Amino acid sequence: MTHDHSALLAQLDALTSAEAGSMFAELVRAGLQALIEAEATEKIGAGRYERSAERATHRNGHRAKTVSTPAGDVSVKIPKLRSGSFFPVLLERRRRIDKALHAVIMEAYVHGVSTRSVDDLVKALGVDTGVSKSEVSRICGELDKEIARFRERSLAHTTFPYVFADATYCKVRVGAHVVSQALVVATGVSMDGSREVLGTAVGDSESFEFWREFLGSLKARGLSGVQLVTSDAHAGLKAAVAQQFTNASWQRCRVHFMRNLHGAVSAKQAPVVTAAVKTIFAHTEPDDIDAQWDQVADTLEPSFPKVATMMRDGKADVLAFSGFPKAHWQKIWSNNPIERLNKEIKRRADVVEIFPNPAAFLRLATAVVIEAHDEWQVTRRYLSDVSMTELKKVIAAKQHATKALD
Repeated sequence: MTHDHSALLAQLDALTSAEAGSMFAELVRAGLQALIEAEATEKIGAGRYERSAERATHRNGHRAKTVSTPAGDVSVKIPKLRSGSFFPVLLERRRRIDKALHAVIMEAYVHGVSTRSVDDLVKALGVDTGVSKSEVSRICGELDKEIARFRERSLAHTTFPYVFADATYCKVRVGAHVVSQALVVATGVSMDGSREVLGTAVGDSESFEFWREFLGSLKARGLSGVQLVTSDAHAGLKAAVAQQFTNASWQRCRVHFMRNLHGAVSAKQAPVVTAAVKTIFAHTEPDDIDAQWDQVADTLEPSFPKVATMMRDGKADVLAFSGFPKAHWQKIWSNNPIERLNKEIKRRADVVEIFPNPAAFLRLATAVVIEAHDEWQVTRRYLSDVSMTELKKVIAAKQHATKALD
């Protein structure tokens, strides 16, 4: 690898100022950083500040990442790109998830609660050759520290106008019983249009108290500026959102709403209802959407009175998205993004089948969402700069209207 003269001098200064015990770690960090920059240059088609006809995109700053090495944890900088994404091949994307999964499997094995499929995986990992409870505790302890830092980090660095919340269930052993426990996840879109995972928690059920405590903890960590919360129509969640985010709108997930409508008709009738409701979301003006909603409800009334009633009762909540920039509609009118995250959690959890305790469930699930969070930081923004400027105008108008009422 090649370094320019100034970079070598900077590295020499870092080495000479480092303590004797950390000198090797600094050498490892510098080597990793050089390899990362070389790989980024190859992907981009040009070095930093280099003019090249082969350039595919430009660098757009860096993000820090902690890497565990034999010399200890070191911090490297991963280049961000203006378009596309970049992640070094040296740093495995799923390493944290796999480590958490292995820890859960070993923990289940040590406590004698593993299933046949877990036993097969344990043997494939070589754990049956001997793993002590202290070794499992050590591995879990290391993961728990990292996960706790993520779950407790401050959210005050920006505002999050859009928040998405959802839950998924897995089997967990609690005492002598195996019960279904809820993992709740919240994600947010910040004012610069990027996505973050805001938090996770495990509880017995999606009660109002549980959701209130969870959303309250996000606010305590600095969550602010919330304008719209998208979720399903779970009563406990809806009530908690109304209490914790008094000035925010609530968007009832249109996908969940369609499922609710299908539950009110037979399987043969469902396609007719779906086709009629889809005509509403084909419109691009709020007034047209509003009028089409009423027209569809009136049309379905004679044949599907339950559907018409559900539509009239849920109109304001399902159409809350229409008060925000049009460029955002498809991204905020459903919980699809967070449901994809939940599917990945379930895919990993299905390997375990029954978690040995709630902490193991939270450990694996949070490891999954941390990986997603990290990937979101190096991929393109979820919402564009131009559309976020439009959102700022919507928020300003909303605040002006509120002051006028006061």
